Amino acid sequence: MARIDQTPFEVQITGLTHDGRGVARRPDGKAVFVAGALPGERVMASQTGRHRSFDEARTVDVLEAAPERVDPRCPHFGTCSGCALQHYAEDKQILAKQNVLMENFERIGHVTPERILAPLTDASWGYRRKGRFSVRRVEKKDKTLVGFRETDPRFVADLRECHTVIPQIGESIGALAALVDGLQARREIPQIEFIAGDPTPDFSGIALTIRHLVPLTDADKDALVAFGKAHGFAIFLQPAGVDSVHPLWPAEPRLAFSLEQWNLEFLFRPLDFIQVNAGLNGKMIQHAIDLLQPQPGDRVLDLFAGLGNFTLPLARQVREVVGVEGEAGLVRRARENAAHNGIANADFHAADLAKDLSGESWMKQGFDKLLLDPPRSGADVVLAQLPLKQFGRIVYVSCHPASLARDAGYLVNERGWKLRAAGVMDMFPHTAHVESIAMFEPG
Repeated sequence: MARIDQTPFEVQITGLTHDGRGVARRPDGKAVFVAGALPGERVMASQTGRHRSFDEARTVDVLEAAPERVDPRCPHFGTCSGCALQHYAEDKQILAKQNVLMENFERIGHVTPERILAPLTDASWGYRRKGRFSVRRVEKKDKTLVGFRETDPRFVADLRECHTVIPQIGESIGALAALVDGLQARREIPQIEFIAGDPTPDFSGIALTIRHLVPLTDADKDALVAFGKAHGFAIFLQPAGVDSVHPLWPAEPRLAFSLEQWNLEFLFRPLDFIQVNAGLNGKMIQHAIDLLQPQPGDRVLDLFAGLGNFTLPLARQVREVVGVEGEAGLVRRARENAAHNGIANADFHAADLAKDLSGESWMKQGFDKLLLDPPRSGADVVLAQLPLKQFGRIVYVSCHPASLARDAGYLVNERGWKLRAAGVMDMFPHTAHVESIAMFEPG
């Protein structure tokens, strides 16, 4: 591999990549993606990577700043990979994400929405209620690091604070690192996950799950319990796979979040998937329901239903809703949450939606509307199997614009549907993550 020339060079930034880096061209025409640079800027950059069709670089100095450039709030910005856009004005971040979505529709799906929906936003700081910190003991520094990965993913960022995660966690990262550093098992703890539900008068609603590769001593357990009590965090241990997770303190912590608009409370486990941005989640559910336009007599199919985040609010408004989810544990808890909320018109099924579904009983039932919220891989396999003619409307919530664009292209160009509307939702402010939503109707 040829040696990378780190001599700074000057470039003009003309665009933004899907992951938040500036786009420029070398004098020979080769593309270069520059971390920390914004469209319209002239910067000095230093090369960090070389590939056949493009180079990678980082900003060394901003010679001409864009009007949209702002000072990052976090002192770790540029080193930690948790955020890529803190230097970009918030109202411009969401427009850049909208541009990414529209570009994907055009380039991948060869479709154009008839209407672009207004971006959906909520609080941009202290919003992240679920995440995973990497943990690494660094002997040369004689310290334990707790944080997200650096921009070079081989390393763990040495964080003291984080402004995008909920404040109770973001302000406790240094204390958490000190806690782990004092454990006998500090070299055998690779990660810590955090998740937060609603607080109660006697509990913060926050849980930490400690992954440990060796059995913990009583002294280590005592230290973890003391930390949990001091900060009001429930402590869970994970000695092996997901099924091994169990509470250390208190004995039976209650994790729950509410959707007050629909008079719903969701109970969950510490490693369950929940939407990271609580405020945006409530707005997103209402947005999806408004686009779906469910009627009291409708039967609605909700695919990739998880805990029932969309299913149970829909059940408040329709005759029946069927939720299908691939993870059996989430299906069990979705059923429990339906019962917990006194909902009898929501039925849940476990099924791998990336495989043959011809034997599934729910596939043979009739539905009026379809809502789906797939993972990054999208929903191409299940869409190809569904009898789409039964649906009067489809609402597709997406966490990856490329897979949404691909699936939109399939629906429009191969199945004759119309892409009536699409837009973005800022689930992860200050990151390059693009959450989006699209509504389709039969052609």
